[in-house]
Amino acid sequence: MLRRIALVLLLVMLAGCVTTGPKGKKSLILISTGEEVAIGKQVAADVESKERVLSDPTVQSYVNKVGQNLVKVCDRRDLNYTFKVLDSDEINAFACPGGFIYIYKGLMRTMDNEAQLAGVLGHEIGHVVARHSVKKLQQIYGVSLLIQVALGDKSETVQQLVGGAAGVILLGYGRDNEFEADEYGTLYEGKAGHNPQGMSQLLGKFKALEQNPPNSLEKLLSTHPPTSDRIARVNTYIGEEFGEGAKNLPYGESEYAVIKARL
Repeated sequence: MLRRIALVLLLVMLAGCVTTGPKGKKSLILISTGEEVAIGKQVAADVESKERVLSDPTVQSYVNKVGQNLVKVCDRRDLNYTFKVLDSDEINAFACPGGFIYIYKGLMRTMDNEAQLAGVLGHEIGHVVARHSVKKLQQIYGVSLLIQVALGDKSETVQQLVGGAAGVILLGYGRDNEFEADEYGTLYEGKAGHNPQGMSQLLGKFKALEQNPPNSLEKLLSTHPPTSDRIARVNTYIGEEFGEGAKNLPYGESEYAVIKARL
């Protein structure tokens, strides 16, 4: 039995280095894509049992279109990403494992253009690409979880992971992970044809609200790095990655105004 476990672990580790970012970045991931999607489906079902999905199909279709265009240029395309707007005034967005991405109506109301929306959705796609939730789960459960999966005890393991994944989403990913998602999101929105300054603009809005933050923004501010640090890093990255070319990319103000009026 021990030899079997050791062999399974060795094979998984050899096959477990997967792409988790631009320029061929790879990480050791011990939870399969299928397992991640199964976890994500259950977390998403739990979210939608507690939160109301916005009933406006025009808004949902628009957000999904922007999101899917970002997916086309991201570094992880082995998932069926979904993008949904939640009918709440909270100013936030989050990604569940497996590509299930949610944005609150309250956040959309604070934005002025499509580039800002692309920045938010790109940031959340960045979390999925980097497998931040999966990495956290590996840290929480370690090798014991992998052994259960390898030996076929999937149903019980999935239930454990669902609870862990929900907790990761609620607690946030940590400073380094958020910076990384900012970088990936900025890259993806630029590659998808949006002005990457949309990310910086949105962070500027958060910074302005920090002086007297509404209750709807408290969760986002409490789980992310200082906004001033995020803005500085994003602006530096835009200069390095896009240079003067970023100025010529559109913001999409008129398209977004039509959608914002429906919120």
